[in-house]
Amino acid sequence: MSIDVHSDYFSAGHPYLMQLTVKDVAGLLNISEKTVYRWIDERKLPGYRLSGQYRFNRAELLEWSTANRINVSPRIFEEPENRSGPLPELSDAMERGGVFYRLTGSNKPSVLRNVVEVLKLPDAVDREFLLQVLLAREALESTAIGDGIAIPHVRNPIVLHVPEPAVTLCFLEAPVDFGALDGQPVQTLFTLISPTVKAHLHLLSRLAFALRDPDFKSLIVRQASRDEILGAARRISDSLRVPATVVEKETAQ
Repeated sequence: MSIDVHSDYFSAGHPYLMQLTVKDVAGLLNISEKTVYRWIDERKLPGYRLSGQYRFNRAELLEWSTANRINVSPRIFEEPENRSGPLPELSDAMERGGVFYRLTGSNKPSVLRNVVEVLKLPDAVDREFLLQVLLAREALESTAIGDGIAIPHVRNPIVLHVPEPAVTLCFLEAPVDFGALDGQPVQTLFTLISPTVKAHLHLLSRLAFALRDPDFKSLIVRQASRDEILGAARRISDSLRVPATVVEKETAQ
């Protein structure tokens, strides 16, 4: 499955997109380049076509290979820069991203445009570019997960030059159809922005865990106050933290 994206978004003026070539994908999946092209058509290998050539996103490729039970090289987790440090906590990312209420929009594109407008992003980030990437992600597959919730994200977390990951929570003024499998319109959106693949996937897993927590889910459903929601997120993050003594003990072994 491929999507044509305007070349301006991949020009030197928009250096945010971390791309993989057909050769890169062949190496990561241990297959021939010919097989890559065949899988684009036969197995819906996700790619973006630019001037007749295909480009692929690391996180998108990882999600696809996992869903299709295809082994992928650990090199897929390699970052373009030497990024180290602890993985982000969901509570910290949500505090950074903020909580917004009564966001307007009558359809998916208008809602996503308004979400992008409220995101706390550096001035250098091209918001129109981000919107187009989010829309392209939705064209591949809806990010609605059911129960009126969607998690729009760029799938390739190195799309944007942001210093720290953030999760922005938006409650819509009126529910909007997002093409959810359960048929329910979406009224709550968690938008993830992250500078690295590992942080991106880590936050996705933490958010999925939080949404299985009855108390946290209840607060989201009834659109509770910002303090209540962030307090619940901190409680969940605290419960998932590994005690420092355990880390030190494992490191010493």
